[in-house]
Amino acid sequence: MAHYHRAPDSKREQFRRYLEKGGVIDSLTSVLVSLYEQQEKPNNALEFIKQHLGAAGPISDPEALQLELTELRHKCAQLTEENNELKAKVSFFSVHLCTKKCCMYL
Repeated sequence: MAHYHRAPDSKREQFRRYLEKGGVIDSLTSVLVSLYEQQEKPNNALEFIKQHLGAAGPISDPEALQLELTELRHKCAQLTEENNELKAKVSFFSVHLCTKKCCMYL
């Protein structure tokens, strides 16, 4: 087993308070209790912990994420194109309206 250098007690206490303040200790405790209470222990305890720590839940479907990414990129391209078209219209009308108003004062 590796030898670990112990931090001074004040630093350890500060770090413990930091973890408590961020809810890390409560989250870890909750997940570990959940693992302990499992009737049938999972084959991979680390994977169980990873899945149960995630706030948004486990990311278990990379294909679905890839599909969502593709759809969002397509939507982004559509919105960019629409934005460019609207900018061109605004530019067109601002030039033509300005020209007509300017002509009225000549």
